Amino acid sequence: MKYRNAVLLIFIIILIDQWSKFYIKTHFYYGEEVNVIGNWFKLHFIENEGMAFGMKLNEAPVGKLILTLFRLVAVVFGFILLKKLVNKGYAKGAIICGALILAGALGNLIDSIFYGLIFSESSFHVAKLVPFGQGYGQIFHGRVVDMMYFPIVDTVMPTWVPVLGGKPFTFFEPVFNIADAAISTGVLVLVFFQKKLIHKQENVTAKEA
Repeated sequence: MKYRNAVLLIFIIILIDQWSKFYIKTHFYYGEEVNVIGNWFKLHFIENEGMAFGMKLNEAPVGKLILTLFRLVAVVFGFILLKKLVNKGYAKGAIICGALILAGALGNLIDSIFYGLIFSESSFHVAKLVPFGQGYGQIFHGRVVDMMYFPIVDTVMPTWVPVLGGKPFTFFEPVFNIADAAISTGVLVLVFFQKKLIHKQENVTAKEA
């Protein structure tokens, strides 16, 4: 697989990811929820200041800054590593997985760097695009937009279940975005199919890079 094709895949995923975030950000008020397919696939607008699926490094602003800078370094390193994988002739599947992970990381990085500068605050009113630098936060302190929610199972645990008995139970509870989905897909495919993917193709020339 050629490097430019991997970059094209990354660009397409980022384009879809950012379009979905812009749409949700400018059409939904914070916390708004809309059923897409029954009750098990919903659009539910939230924002987080941390990692994928709403996880956080810590509550302090410095934690957000450290996380964003770490993402930036990881993305730069990711492009260098992806180029090396292509040049060394690794399997197409491995390169695609790498591109998915890199696209997801870059998609969320864009939120973290720029969204605080270009969007007004999301609340009970729909956010708006504002002149650059007049948004709700500073550079590197933007919040990541999440919206995909799959409460496939939403029930109350039977009383006989230890600890959780009688308590509400939801699966799958995290709210995420397309960037998160790309990262998770790339990682899971590599984990479960690493023996088939992590190898070099034969007779690959430098011209394919």
